[in-house]
Amino acid sequence: MLEHRSQIEVRYAETDMMGVVYHGSYLPWLEVARTALLAAEGIPYRELEARGFFLPVIEVALRYHKPARYADVVTVHAVIREKPALRLRIDYELFRGAEKLASGHTLHVFIDKAGKPVRPPEEFARLIEARFS
Repeated sequence: MLEHRSQIEVRYAETDMMGVVYHGSYLPWLEVARTALLAAEGIPYRELEARGFFLPVIEVALRYHKPARYADVVTVHAVIREKPALRLRIDYELFRGAEKLASGHTLHVFIDKAGKPVRPPEEFARLIEARFS
């Protein structure tokens, strides 16, 4: 299992007139957590792209449990629970303190510059083998 926690302070621009976070504002937070997870494991997304590997989102699901509000500090817990092959699933839980605000997942596929599915880079495959064997 690979996991990482990122903290986001809710900005005013991410809320509606009532100070509640707009539902679409959560998606960039998942991206922040996802890239931080990869970087923490020694695989910065920028390096993947520089080597010709991309991880587009092919599926996203998010369930909202309680609203986040302006100035809240939200912890995004990102976890890779399943051994990835061509596809990579990342699960997320978002918290304000101990209170769960949302949960969901993103599904990604490794592609090359031409947009064709490819196997993950060798160092990613080695990391996964070490963590999931």
